[in-house]
Amino acid sequence: MFCGIDSHKDTLAVCLVDQTGRCLAAASFANAPAGHHQLAAWLDRHGPVARVGVEGGANLGAGLARFLRDHGLDVREVPCALTVRERRRLRRPGKSDPTDALAIARICARDHDLPPARQAGLAENLKVLSDYRDELLASRTAEGNRLHADLAIVCPGYARVCRRLTAERSLTAAEELLVGRPEVRAQVARCRIARLREFDREIRALAGQLAQLVAVSRTRLVDLVGVGPILAARILGEVGDVARFPDADHFAAANGTAPIPVASGRTDRHRLNRGGNRRLNRAVHYVALTQATWEPRAVAYLARKQAEGKTKREALRCLKRRLSNVIFKTLLAGPKPPNQPDDLAA
Repeated sequence: MFCGIDSHKDTLAVCLVDQTGRCLAAASFANAPAGHHQLAAWLDRHGPVARVGVEGGANLGAGLARFLRDHGLDVREVPCALTVRERRRLRRPGKSDPTDALAIARICARDHDLPPARQAGLAENLKVLSDYRDELLASRTAEGNRLHADLAIVCPGYARVCRRLTAERSLTAAEELLVGRPEVRAQVARCRIARLREFDREIRALAGQLAQLVAVSRTRLVDLVGVGPILAARILGEVGDVARFPDADHFAAANGTAPIPVASGRTDRHRLNRGGNRRLNRAVHYVALTQATWEPRAVAYLARKQAEGKTKREALRCLKRRLSNVIFKTLLAGPKPPNQPDDLAA
């Protein structure tokens, strides 16, 4: 039997199917510790379960996935896109939690390559901290834009003194412009400056924490040109267990660097892939931009691709695809031995 679970904040819709996808039983439980124990007991009553598929195993179903894994079950993560596709095949009108649970169970019974549910550990910590750092950067940018708007009204021509509000000296210059200004907008601008400094302190602290965790992982990623502790943390956090990818092609498809074929008649070309993990894709993009400037082999590769008739953007996409293979092989190589010194050089 195979089990599919559609996880929500308060409830869990559960469905059991056999190898043919026929529904054997269905139930609903509370998404709480008591409900998790009831679900496990329900599964034990119905017999051995070969595999459990959970949609939302990295967020709303994370606690349940950990509980079932500790219970000795093989827990897999089912992407939402697969659930939507399978639900259409059911040809049932509308959408409901039991229908989604049946779709998830059928996916789990048919697809043997589903990734295991994410486990708590170093990769999870790196992902959480990287996500939080990105949130802080977005909030800092928004607050800086609001300060620009306030300064343009209170202090016309301020840009001659502090055009960009990203460095401490620029914030100090903006603060000096506001000295003695009694307007309420000037008071709000001073509060914004204090908030920007608070953001900067927290972002620096997070960067240091991420660097320490990356050093603990002893990953070989930092040996690649263009990969520092921040990008290494993002890659490790998003990938998790690299063994869940069968080969480099699957990894490229997962990070969105594998182009999509568009062939019809005499036309045979590839277009940009906008799918995959966009956070991971962005990390590979930053590595490609750095190597396109500083890595001689990457510069020569881009020149060769452009000589073949590709545009600059198309050549960069080709470089990203090759870098995806390099990153995959580096992750497969595992951490550096404890006696090997860190080498941050290319």
